Formats: sequence, structure tokens, C-alpha cells
Amino acid sequence: MTIRPIIIYPDSRLREIAEPVTQFDASLRELTDDLLGTMRAAPGIGITASHIGVAKRITVLELSPDAGVKIYINPEIIWASENMIRHQEGSVSMPGVVDEVERHAAVHIRYQDLDGKEHIEESEGLLAVCHQHEIDQMNGIFWIQRLSRLKRDRLIKRFEKLQRR
Repeated sequence: MTIRPIIIYPDSRLREIAEPVTQFDASLRELTDDLLGTMRAAPGIGITASHIGVAKRITVLELSPDAGVKIYINPEIIWASENMIRHQEGSVSMPGVVDEVERHAAVHIRYQDLDGKEHIEESEGLLAVCHQHEIDQMNGIFWIQRLSRLKRDRLIKRFEKLQRR
């Protein structure tokens, strides 16, 4: 497990659309191990391959030690509830700042596991927020794009100030 450098906002690679994974082999397992180590070191609860400059549709989540590690290859939202919730979000690519983002309260996603087998998972609350956040990232949508222009500008200024310290 190698801890990889995380791309920091405003790096343009954070706006790239990730490519689907087509090879389910040892190198994929190695990459997901590296993502897990990098996420834990950040620290964070979710990371995509995009966060380390690899434009592949891979997400690793670990919401808590009890929940365990979840690996999603080629995830996509196939259903979203009409109900919305607000939740604090941040990013390993923009450490030190968070803000409330409105998301669907529940989603269903289709994804593949490390062997390429397809699964469907239903999620709500924090897990649903994380699914939407990380899928956005793989679609080239950085989380602050979900904020109003005023909130986004204030958050960027706060982040830039933190970076200068």
C-alpha cells in the first residue's frame, strides 16, 4: 500500500471526466489499496482515483471502522429520491474547509466489484451523500460547484488563506 500525492484544488484534473474501468486485475487491486491508504492518511472518508490523478471510475469509502471499507468500480446513480437533505461536505483535495451541500436523501447505485461482478446498492443519509459526492467527482464536478456563487467564493478565499499558512 502506497500513500499517493493528492491533487489539490484548483488543479484542472479535478474537472476531468473519469474513464470506465475495463481491466479487473492485480493492478486494479493495487490501485484500490493505494487509494485506501491515501484516504486514511489524508484523513478522509471517501476518495476517487481522480483525487490522485488517475482518471478512472474508482471510489473507496470508509465511513467508519464499523462500516468497513467499500470499493465501487464504475458506479452510477440509477435512482434518486425526491426528498433532499443538507450535509456538511469537504474534500481531500481541499483540506480544511467544509460547507453544507444539498443532495438527494436516498439513491440507488449500480457498480462493479474488484472482480467485475455487477451489484446494486441502496443508500440513504451519509452514505447516499458520499455516493453522490464521489460520482460527481468522477463526472468532473467538484463539490463546491454545488454551492451558491457567494458561498463558493467565500470558501475558496478561506481555503487560499489556509494554504498560505
